Amino acid sequence: MSLGTFGYPLPTNEPVLSYAPGSPERTVLKSTLAAMKSDRADVPMFIGGREVRTGKEVPMRPPHEIAHLLGHFHAGEAAHVEQAIQAALAAKPAWAALSWENRANIFLRAADLIATKYRPLMNGATMLGQSKNAYQAEIDSACEIIDFLRFNVHFLDQIYRQQPISGPLMHNRMEYRPLEGFVLAVTPFNFTAIAGNLPTAPAMCGNTVVWKPANTQVYSAQMIMRVLREAGLPDGVINLVYVDGPTVGGACFAHPDFAGVHFTGSTGVFNHMWKTIGENAGRYRSYPRIVGETGGKDFVVGHSSADADVLVTALLRGAYEYQGQKCSAASRAYIPSNLAAEVRERLVEGIRSFKMGSVEDFSNFVNAVIDEKSFDNISNYLHCAATSPDAEVLAGGKGDKSVGYFIEPTLIEAKDPHYVTMCEEIFGPVLTLYVYDEAKYEETLALVDGTSPYALTGAIIAQDRAAVDLATDRLRNSAGNFYINDKPTGAVVGQQPFGGARASGTNDKAGSILNLYRWLSARTIKETFVPATDYRYPFLAES
Repeated sequence: MSLGTFGYPLPTNEPVLSYAPGSPERTVLKSTLAAMKSDRADVPMFIGGREVRTGKEVPMRPPHEIAHLLGHFHAGEAAHVEQAIQAALAAKPAWAALSWENRANIFLRAADLIATKYRPLMNGATMLGQSKNAYQAEIDSACEIIDFLRFNVHFLDQIYRQQPISGPLMHNRMEYRPLEGFVLAVTPFNFTAIAGNLPTAPAMCGNTVVWKPANTQVYSAQMIMRVLREAGLPDGVINLVYVDGPTVGGACFAHPDFAGVHFTGSTGVFNHMWKTIGENAGRYRSYPRIVGETGGKDFVVGHSSADADVLVTALLRGAYEYQGQKCSAASRAYIPSNLAAEVRERLVEGIRSFKMGSVEDFSNFVNAVIDEKSFDNISNYLHCAATSPDAEVLAGGKGDKSVGYFIEPTLIEAKDPHYVTMCEEIFGPVLTLYVYDEAKYEETLALVDGTSPYALTGAIIAQDRAAVDLATDRLRNSAGNFYINDKPTGAVVGQQPFGGARASGTNDKAGSILNLYRWLSARTIKETFVPATDYRYPFLAES
């Protein structure tokens, strides 16, 4: 900024395209899906600007059509992680020294490329690789990642403008340095936007990154790298490697230049990361930043005053969109006795109206779960519910993995509020409801707060304002994102900064200014214009 102060105003959220019949975006997306399916992708790792192919090929298949081969990616090993670390460290001095406006404009260009040229490719890769329908892909791999890139530029601009006051005869200023070392980004399968944000947010702040995506998300991860490279991201700033978790952790957490981890995934994995980093604290150049968003057991509480239409819609969308594979998905519901019969009936009716199948048929509301491991895990819960005296399966309850990993959207009624599917994260299209005495609303709020170790998202559905106020107060620590008369999913960048506490993570709020502070290290500089020339203070004089 030596020749000017450049502004990055608050952007508007990227408009969501409808993909309605006859719309141009629907035609383009259908054509893109067909073209991508006819191709066989050969996906390398990207280390220091080089495309690295190991010959250890791992097949990529649509979860909803496991007989089809999308292509292969080249799996790496510990040596490739070491190469990625060295590439990140080598790129760091030039990247950190690059002027802010030139760093910012790379990411703004990437956002525009996704909004235009790459939009159908990003959505197509997410639909085929992660089994998302067109709408779920659009709000994720187009709109949300575009918003992350644009809003983070604005937020970082605001941070750089925050400066201390200066007293007489001096000037104070604050520098916001990148962290000293490299950052590890570990990203999940379920949101392409998260996979894009976790490495780019630290990089935007001047850090260089080793990025390990989930194997089940590589198909869209490599598309993000294609965009960033076309946007002008220098070699080595973000290094994309396909290795297993213990391998990347073993290399990164043992390195003295490890500066931080940006993580989304399971609570168990994050706890192990934290333990390992703590044990290695003495070997690091600085204390690493540990930022994580982990699991959830997200709730919807219906009050006796709730509008049944609002409650049922919040549950159908909140529990079953993207097969319940959102960290924020509604998975436990507390239904007042006065509404129980109506809500049960209408939920079952809604579930039975869902169409399930391939993402290429745009009339399908539900698609496949991500892989066989997930399918088998969810099936175990469904089997237990079908045979338990403490639960009743009201709808769904079956699965079929002969063509793809399809689990029927399932509704369970628990007779015990502590039944296993009310307490444990399942990460699938399974909603468990518990009917409570409408006269015991306060007791039920205490039950909601104490049932799960997680605290990610939750919702209250009520028309009674006193009931809303009470829930907002009593559930203050139960959810980092709390919704009133809405489903507990669908956080929008800049509108609902996302993250939870307790066992759900560090609550550093992706999509807000708070997250970017974590990737900066401030330095205060004081310059005195008229320095003192004598150590003596006036109070030392005797007269």
